[in-house]
Parts: sequence; structure tokens; C-alpha cells
Amino acid sequence: MPAASEEPDALLASRGVDAAPTVDTPTAGPGPAPSAGEEGPPPPPPLTLRDGLPRVTDTDNLLAAAVAALASGAGPIAVDTERASGYRYGQRAYLIQLRREGSGTFLVDPIAVTDLSGLRRVLTGPEWILHAASQDLPCLAELDLRPTRLFDTELAGRLLGMPRVGLGPMVEAVLGRSLAKGHGAADWSRRPLPESWLEYAALDVEPLIELRAELRGRLADAGKLGWAEQEFDAIRDAPPPAPRADPWRRTSGIHRIRSRRGLAIVEHLWWARDRVAREVDTAPGRLVPDASLVAAAAALPRDGRALQALAGFTGRGAARFRREWSAALADAWSVPETDLPSAANRGDGPPPARAWAQRDPVAAARLDRARTALAERAHALGLPVENLLSPDLVRRLMWQPPADPASEEVARALREAGARPWQVELTAELLAAAITGD
Repeated sequence: MPAASEEPDALLASRGVDAAPTVDTPTAGPGPAPSAGEEGPPPPPPLTLRDGLPRVTDTDNLLAAAVAALASGAGPIAVDTERASGYRYGQRAYLIQLRREGSGTFLVDPIAVTDLSGLRRVLTGPEWILHAASQDLPCLAELDLRPTRLFDTELAGRLLGMPRVGLGPMVEAVLGRSLAKGHGAADWSRRPLPESWLEYAALDVEPLIELRAELRGRLADAGKLGWAEQEFDAIRDAPPPAPRADPWRRTSGIHRIRSRRGLAIVEHLWWARDRVAREVDTAPGRLVPDASLVAAAAALPRDGRALQALAGFTGRGAARFRREWSAALADAWSVPETDLPSAANRGDGPPPARAWAQRDPVAAARLDRARTALAERAHALGLPVENLLSPDLVRRLMWQPPADPASEEVARALREAGARPWQVELTAELLAAAITGD
């Protein structure tokens, strides 16, 4: 199980808060303010639950009834999950929301029910509709729930060039309904769940079937449906990410630590915090925040007493484990000078793009040409440049291009790196020209 991040994961992106804006797709502005005496356009009507709020499916008998109802329905199944990021260790699903035409909506408590085999069977075969599928699929896979086919409404919006792809803005833009923000970052491990939270959860799947139908039609009209289907298949088939070699290097603020001994302190305290967090099922940042690990690295305390005097190690949660922190600090000081971690994070990829001009001016020029060409092509196609081709893939290819820069060899390199056929077709010649400078 991967370590939980310091901050809640991208839960907010699954609702009305958008993902990071792209440089090629401008976000929509608020529009001109109404003149004095004028009223702005009326707000769209709120999205409501057509079938009312369902009770939580939290017994095996209720789950069997839900499975039977889902099996009797027709068409794709809208799927969403709620986790407890920022509260619990890992990304476990604490609620699964499902909706199908002819079946209704179901809120399944995967903690309370003991046998998900029936649910697994009914979910195998029909297309799943998810918004930002990569956020939900890992926790569903932990329950051995995997899609046969899927449709990602967020990704569909990106391919259509929509300026805002959070669920709320898309429901408003496409369906003309408002979707209130609410409890996405709440502690969904809480029991019983408040009714207002359950309504929020049910509303997450309420519009997905209608939204999918409209977006699919728009993709077909734009000639992008084949692209979308390739992207959906890639998300479905993506393997779990490989464990990071040095996950402690992602500690927020670690860039301020210059001494190698300080880095050793961050490393050992990070691993101690991770072990404790896993044991007590708590988000690591709730025990000791990243800022406190960095502060300890900057202060270079020599013993546990000095460490306990620092902010972040004195609270009720942290103080319970003072022996663990002290032992980790002692281990950090016991590392020989020759074995201390380096300041540079040795990854398997190219250096940061900002360093290319000094390290390899020829590669820097290749990258500039590639970025310009791809940005122009993405703009012409009406989609974000990062969806046309992964920026990491572009950097890797421009840092170490094929020995033969012919477009056929570039296409082969793109395919081997995981680019989809539609991406290869639209970018191989552009990148070959960027490599040669033609």
C-alpha cells in the first residue's frame, strides 16, 4: 500500500474545484459584471436526486438486493467512491456510489459488507462511467472491482477542449444544472455518515449517465470519439505505479534543506512516521506535518529532547510516539558521512528542463522546437497539449532521441513509451522535425 500524501489527494478535482489549468486551454473568466441596475443571468437550477436519497447498503442482504436491481437495469453504470485522504493511511474506499438506468442509485459501504462477489459479477461487462477515473480505480482495484470498459467524463471534457473540467462546472455547462460543492475532503471513514454527506455522494453519480451521453455525442461530432476510446482503454489497462525509490524526497519544503545530514534526518523521520501511520491507520501528516520534518532537518537536533522541543513533535498525536522519533533521529546521526543522501534526486529520467540549456544546449533547442510544434497542433485540435502527448514522454524523447530521427523511428519510440495510436499519428512527424531542426 503506498503512503498517503501530506495533503488530501485530488478529491477536490472530482467536484467543482478544477484540476490545474493548462497553458494551452485558457480557463473561462467570470465574464463582464452587470451594469448598475442590471441583474446577472439567473443561476442554473440545482441538480436534485430524482429517486430520493437511498439508504446505505451496509448488510449482505441489502447488497444482494442492490446487485439484483443493478442486474435488472440497462446500459452503463455510473461509479464513484469516497475515501478518507488526509485522515486515514492509504486510499481505501469507504463508500461506493453506483447508479444505472432502471435500477436507481446505491450507496455501498464496503467496510460493513463482507462479500462483494455478487457486486463484482454485476459490474463485470457493463461500461463504467467515472469522472477522473484514475482517482477511483486504484481503491476499487483493492476490492478486486475492475472495469471491463469505461468512459471518463473528465477526460472527455479535456479532449473536447472544455475550459473547466471539474464535475460541477461540466454539469453546469453541459446539462444546465448546478452541483453544490460539499464534503469531498471529509473523513468518510466516519460512521454513521451524516445524511448531508450521503446526499452529496449520491449527487456525484446522479448526472453521469446523462453527461456521458451528451459528451459521447460531442466527441463523435468532433471526430474524437476514437481518440477518447483509446484513452479510456489506456486508463483501464494501466498497471499500478511502481513504488518510488525515495518517497521521502517528496516531503513538502525539502528543497530548503541543503545539508546532507539534514536530508538524512528527513529521510529517517519520514520512514518512522510512515511506519507509525500505517500501524495506527492515520494519515502521516496528522501525526507530524511535513513542515515539522523540514524544521527538524534545518535545526539539526542532536537528541530526542531537542527534537521534542520543536513544533510539530509536541502535539498529542506526535507525543505518543516520541520514542519512535528519537530512535529515527539517532539513526540519522549514525549514518557515516560517506553514506549520507545526496542533495540531488537521482531519477531515471532527464534532468529538469530548466537545466538543459547549460547541460546540453542542443537538447534544449530540440525541446523548445518540440514544445512549440506540439502547442500549435494542440491549439488547432482544440485540446490541452498534455493530452496530445505526455510532457514527460516529450522530455525523455528530446533528451535521448532515436539514433535515426526518421518519423518511423520516432513513431516506434512513442509506441514503446506508451503513446496511443492517435497520439503517434498526430505527433511523430512533428517530433522528428524537432529533432532534426527541419
